[in-house]
Amino acid sequence: MTEDTGAWFAGLDPEDAAGAADRIESGRADEPADWPQQAVESGFAADEAEYYERLQRATITATEAAVHERETAGDQQLVHAVRAMADCERTANELAERVAEWGGSRYGESGSGVEYAREIAERASENRGDEALRSLAERTVSLSEEADELRAFIERTAPAAAPNLSALAGPVLAARLISLAGGLEPLAKQPSGTVQVLGAEDALFAHLKGNAPSPKHGIIFTHKYVSGTRREERGSAARALAGKLSIAARVDHYSGERKPELDAELDERIERIRSRGGDAE
Repeated sequence: MTEDTGAWFAGLDPEDAAGAADRIESGRADEPADWPQQAVESGFAADEAEYYERLQRATITATEAAVHERETAGDQQLVHAVRAMADCERTANELAERVAEWGGSRYGESGSGVEYAREIAERASENRGDEALRSLAERTVSLSEEADELRAFIERTAPAAAPNLSALAGPVLAARLISLAGGLEPLAKQPSGTVQVLGAEDALFAHLKGNAPSPKHGIIFTHKYVSGTRREERGSAARALAGKLSIAARVDHYSGERKPELDAELDERIERIRSRGGDAE
């Protein structure tokens, strides 16, 4: 807003939608005023109704711009990529099971997984049944390869969007945590206890209903510092890892500065937990 009247429309071309949206998004006024009347007096609008019409158009344009910026942000691209990768992996595995069952019924042999689907896809077809099975196998392999390409994309781009989180968790786990939280900013605002059980929502709800013990970890179990630690010490390892991941997410969101000391601190903490066989907190 301009310094003379504080009005968002002061000196603005009424047809400049982008300029109006920018004023709405970045402007401010120290105190309220009769903006419709000022708009009419300044010639920005013919009457009060036209003022509100232009105000509505400006706010909608500003909102659309904000949504577009948010959706094209690096962390949201990771969210889309990791969810697509998971979909491709899940579907490929399901189809691979179907290929194995079908192949076993046709050829009297056992096989499983995408690799068996790849074998079927490379076979020559002798009849229409073979062709149909090979076509399904080819699609299975294609989905698996698409998942691999998405994983490679995540591994390339995650360090730029979340450098510290990617360094501590690995790019794919970092992307999964961001996805589960709904974005880097929501993840940065989560307490470490919540980060620790992200991905274990079903188990957590069962615990809250009194039907199961409290989960010690969620998706961070895939990290070597949790899965590679003795069972009796995994709770401590998961807490230590979640604590550092929470800090890393906050640093990534609020500053984006790479802090290698977080890596060293986590390594030392896990080493203490593993060597002492107890909770090093």
